[in-house]
Amino acid sequence: MRAFQYKAWGLLTPTLVILIFIGLLPFFYVIYLSLFKYNIWSAIGMVFTGVDNFRKLMFDSDFMYSLGTGLTFVAITCVLQMFLGLAIALLLTNEFVGKGVIRTILALPLAIAPITIGSIWVLMTNPDIGPLPYILHKIGISYNIGVNANQAFFTVVLMDVWHWTPFITLTLLAGLTSFPREPFEAAIVDGANKWQVLRYITFPLLTPVILTVLFIRIMDAFRIFDEVWMLTSGGPGTATRFVSIEVVRRILVSTDYGYF
Repeated sequence: MRAFQYKAWGLLTPTLVILIFIGLLPFFYVIYLSLFKYNIWSAIGMVFTGVDNFRKLMFDSDFMYSLGTGLTFVAITCVLQMFLGLAIALLLTNEFVGKGVIRTILALPLAIAPITIGSIWVLMTNPDIGPLPYILHKIGISYNIGVNANQAFFTVVLMDVWHWTPFITLTLLAGLTSFPREPFEAAIVDGANKWQVLRYITFPLLTPVILTVLFIRIMDAFRIFDEVWMLTSGGPGTATRFVSIEVVRRILVSTDYGYF
């Protein structure tokens, strides 16, 4: 048994070493840099400031605004994606013609790179050639995310929901199809209706999957960058300037690597 454990750890060692180099070391290096004022163009070099950068961050109105905007975006997108993903997953547990085609179509957005998603939505929302402005104009709605902050924000929300709802759908569908059939069959025999089966059997069994996929989506939504940068670059104004975009803009402008 001990020899097997040594062999298992030996096989895992290369992976652990790689994870340490690409994960832990950069993390601790960033923490180290955060204790200094470090501008790459400055002749002074690195100046130790302790926790002054963190104090400055807490009173940075631009950063706090981007944090609030980002948290609002995360809350709205995750709620919509979880609701739609669960609803579609429950529908796909039924047998119907074309089910396999629909599952394939759902997987297509996940195969597209985020920067390409942003490019697609740039074309879709272009006031001159985009289908969205054209359709909305036909029903009397003026649509231009380049000048309307609310439209820009909710367009980014719609883009993220379109991109990542299939991920939640397919993940929850995998969980739903892995459940044992006995509890469901017993509940039906005892006279439970569909809502009671869903509430008292399906939801409790699906809770671990829901929490896992929700945690993943919260992390992904909070660090969104590529799609938003391509579509709005954080504008108009600061309407879609989330934390990731604020950090990049600050670094490119001030090159203060200690602060961000």
